[in-house]
Amino acid sequence: MNKHTFKATVMFSFLVFIILTITMTLMGFLAITLLNLGIIQDPMTGLILLISGVVSVILGTIFSQFAGKRPLRAIFSINEATKEVVKGNFNVRVDEDTPVTELSSMAHNFNVMVKELANTEIFRKDFIENVSHEFKTPLAAIEGYVTLLQKKSLSEEKRAEYTERILFNTRQLSSLTGNILLLARLENQEIEVKKESYSLDEQLREVILLFETQWTQKELDLDIDLCSVDYSGNKELLMQVWQNILGNAIKFVSQQGQIQILLRKKQKNIIVSIADNGVGMDEDTIKRVYEKFYQADAARTGGGNGLGLTLAKRIVDLHNGTIKVSSRAGAGTIFTVTLPEEIQQE
Repeated sequence: MNKHTFKATVMFSFLVFIILTITMTLMGFLAITLLNLGIIQDPMTGLILLISGVVSVILGTIFSQFAGKRPLRAIFSINEATKEVVKGNFNVRVDEDTPVTELSSMAHNFNVMVKELANTEIFRKDFIENVSHEFKTPLAAIEGYVTLLQKKSLSEEKRAEYTERILFNTRQLSSLTGNILLLARLENQEIEVKKESYSLDEQLREVILLFETQWTQKELDLDIDLCSVDYSGNKELLMQVWQNILGNAIKFVSQQGQIQILLRKKQKNIIVSIADNGVGMDEDTIKRVYEKFYQADAARTGGGNGLGLTLAKRIVDLHNGTIKVSSRAGAGTIFTVTLPEEIQQE
């Protein structure tokens, strides 16, 4: 038993002693009162009550030493475990087996908390590693191409090629930085969705035109069917959703492939569907498609940073909507976003 445990046990027994002493004093006062009133005729009876009270105090104090050990042990255990958590040890657990319901609940909640902290720490480390990797790759490429550009014998053709690659990697860094900042703002703050009424079908047409160069180069067949829809939501954030989904569709569809973009109103919901006949996804990719930095393209040749769909899902969630994916490897992908006509503010 360490010094802190000893102090707590003594304090507990002292409190029990005080309570029993007060009880004995009241019993003595009651005995004297009853003697004075003549209710108790024999003084020995009052003396017996007094002696019984003294014995009760002594025995009660001694008993409290043993009875209080187990509940106090649970408190001491949580206290020591808390010190370990402060040191960064998230593998510590406390025993939940105690007869006191409140202490058992406290121990259980402590274990749940430590488990969540451990998961958060794992996520934090993974996040830092991923961010470091995502920044390191384009920075290394930029450094390499800048070094090559310093060669005086470099042809104009190669110079233009290397310059273009530097610009590509610079855009990658800019996009990554912007997505990380936006994701941090959306995830770590209780932000209110600022609504404005606008034409959702016109916004989708704007997004399609943004990618005109890409789908023209690939000679894609676009099937566009947009009904007229006025929607009240955050225009800037939803623009990110459509850009990410359509950008992925164009990226992963083959030359002369097909993309279908539909906008419909169904009951009190607005449904946007973007489908392609591209490479599709396997089961594992579908399960992880919204994870931060996850890319099915292990070589990262597609130019993404694995945050687009994570952002898209978070933004749709903020609009109280849903985003679903249906896909098979080699058979294309369909993303369906369902938005309620009215956003329910929390």
